[in-house]
Amino acid sequence: MNKIGIYYAYWTQEWDVDFHPFIDKVAGLGFDVLEVNAGTVGNMTADERRELKAHADHKGIALSYCIGLPHQYDIASEDEATRKRGIAYLQQMAAAIGEMGGGRMGGIIYSSWPSTLPKHVTDKRPYLERSVASMKVAVKAAEDNNVFFNMEVVNRFEQYLLNTCGEAVAYCQMVGSPNAKVMLDTFHMNIEEDFASEAILQAGEHLGHFHIGENNRMPPGYGHIPWTEIAAALRQINYQGYVVMEPFLKPGGQVGADIKVYRDLSTGIDMDDAAYKALLFMRGLMK
Repeated sequence: MNKIGIYYAYWTQEWDVDFHPFIDKVAGLGFDVLEVNAGTVGNMTADERRELKAHADHKGIALSYCIGLPHQYDIASEDEATRKRGIAYLQQMAAAIGEMGGGRMGGIIYSSWPSTLPKHVTDKRPYLERSVASMKVAVKAAEDNNVFFNMEVVNRFEQYLLNTCGEAVAYCQMVGSPNAKVMLDTFHMNIEEDFASEAILQAGEHLGHFHIGENNRMPPGYGHIPWTEIAAALRQINYQGYVVMEPFLKPGGQVGADIKVYRDLSTGIDMDDAAYKALLFMRGLMK
């Protein structure tokens, strides 16, 4: 059965926080995985990373890593210095995760987030080509550190480069590394894909990480995403990776601002209980 996890920022309003309390929380709720901010991990000292990994191991929790690259690290940028900074930042995070035994790092790591094409520009091919060229360099650090770079497919309102599974598969094929994989997210798939199951089947062996969340950013089971269909497609491709829920309920702080949470979806809900129910819901589906 797939390991099921949750993103730490379900409970936070800022991205850069102490992850230790969330290791204890998710272990207590029965999760298998805690997903944390790759940028924060990359900026930790070696001792801090060792302590985090030891705590997770002690609690039986696997770690995965996620980030949307800030604009100053956009590896698709027209500016060469920006691209070089982005490559170095990806290399830094890959090395940091490698110190912790390697693992899965995903998100908008092929450009920046949130981002749109410049005004009056409609051809994204030059950005795509620059991104691929940059990723071919950066992914070598992933290969050297037992890290998989998972390119997250996101909706058109957050990014312009990879909006469909097909685009992400083509991107990974152009990069040409076994450590370059596709990351799908049901929230974004609900907006961009014709049929969720077809996107998963299209990803096939390229699927390296899978995010789950409802159409309304609630935990699984609190919206209209076709979960039975999705679970069946994951079984059909024999997906063995992590399934990590990424709900966002509370407005405020940098998290609320970046995710565009303008109404408090947690009203009347015990957030720990909602996460636990979503975990049981997904475990039942993923049998």
